[in-house]
Amino acid sequence: MAALAGMLKQRGHRVTGSDLNVYPPMSTFLEQQQIPVYQGFDAGHLQPHPDLVIVGNAMSRGNSEVEYLLNAGLRYYSLPEALKEFFIRGKYSCVVAGTHGKTTTSSLLAWTLESAGADPSFFIGGLPENFGQGFKLGNGRHFVLEGDEYDTAFFDKGSKFLHYLPNLVILNNIEYDHADIFKNFEEVKIAFRRLINIIPGNGYLIARHDDPTVREMLPRAFSKVATFGFGAEAEWRPSAITVQPDGSEFTIAHGGEKFGPLFIPLAGEHNVANATAVFAAATQLGIAPEKISAAWRTFRGVRRRLQVKYNENDLLVLDDFAHHPTEVRETLRGVKQRHPQRRLWAVFEPRTASTKRKVFEPEYIRAFEAADRVVFAPMHRPDKVPEAERLSLENVVDGVRRLGKPADIVPTGDEMANFIIQQIKRDDIILFMSNGDFSGMPALFVEKLALQA
Repeated sequence: MAALAGMLKQRGHRVTGSDLNVYPPMSTFLEQQQIPVYQGFDAGHLQPHPDLVIVGNAMSRGNSEVEYLLNAGLRYYSLPEALKEFFIRGKYSCVVAGTHGKTTTSSLLAWTLESAGADPSFFIGGLPENFGQGFKLGNGRHFVLEGDEYDTAFFDKGSKFLHYLPNLVILNNIEYDHADIFKNFEEVKIAFRRLINIIPGNGYLIARHDDPTVREMLPRAFSKVATFGFGAEAEWRPSAITVQPDGSEFTIAHGGEKFGPLFIPLAGEHNVANATAVFAAATQLGIAPEKISAAWRTFRGVRRRLQVKYNENDLLVLDDFAHHPTEVRETLRGVKQRHPQRRLWAVFEPRTASTKRKVFEPEYIRAFEAADRVVFAPMHRPDKVPEAERLSLENVVDGVRRLGKPADIVPTGDEMANFIIQQIKRDDIILFMSNGDFSGMPALFVEKLALQA
């Protein structure tokens, strides 16, 4: 919503917004854009009547502003509708979809096109560091979008990406997620089948062949299909992966050709796979391999994707957005591959609707295998999940301990910061993971470290 507000402001519209809790980096971005944000919701925020109200998918019936706009008959759109009608239509739409890796992959594709001189537009949920904001309105023909499968609005329960008029789709993976809106995995698959079904015949689907759910959907495509992955049957295949202190080096094979060595300043095989998808997409869009390679070397990543918060006195503090068990597992593995000799702390806040559900309990236990020490924050708003469906954080802690890892539940704030500081050793890595602001824990922890230095 913040990025869309910025795009509309750039087009010359007067924009205001309402929210309960806006926190960095989006609060900072909105201030820089001089977009006023009302704290809380009140019908008075819609007076005088605006020409258009854009309703985020967190809003529902009963909200005072929602009730007012309906009663007053105001014109309203969902976020994806507004994107489609004001910005995407007429562009070549490149949608990056899948349960994991969307933000990093779409950021890397946008930067590849930008670096090659294609002047793309993009709309991404995170903040790509090369651009400093989550959107750009370029003069080129391409529009790169992070394609979210989450529902659109209270009045449109279809997935957001179904509005994005896709010409090219990168489909990374499909797993069960968003347990608050998808009752089961079959409903998730239906959403992705619908996405595949709206790619035009002259469009492209670039799909992860290693993922069995993605693979089973490929015969449904009416578009051209290219596959990527580590398996021998994938058309675009990375190999010779070398983990380096500042990233990953590898080659990509395709149709008897080999491209490389290529370098990305990102850790983990999952990011090598993301990059391979981007290489296939960018090649299809007419970008030469040498320009792709040059772009990647200057890619600066995405804010809150293994973002370095502190790297002094033989201690490294990282902040990451990982929340689904697969993301937690791959993020920890990537850090451990890059720093195999260092002790790795995983500090995790269970916050999302999926994170707090019992169905993911066994997966969360396995997700922390690469960590040496695990600290959990108490579950955020457990009342949002019915007790019978609620994850038991105590069970997860017991399971992690059975793996031989010390694990504890510690309240956020000074208590958590002091708990970790009292036990850290030289060369430790402390990785904070949450899809929210984690009650400001990374910043508080770094502040306490700096006082002790």
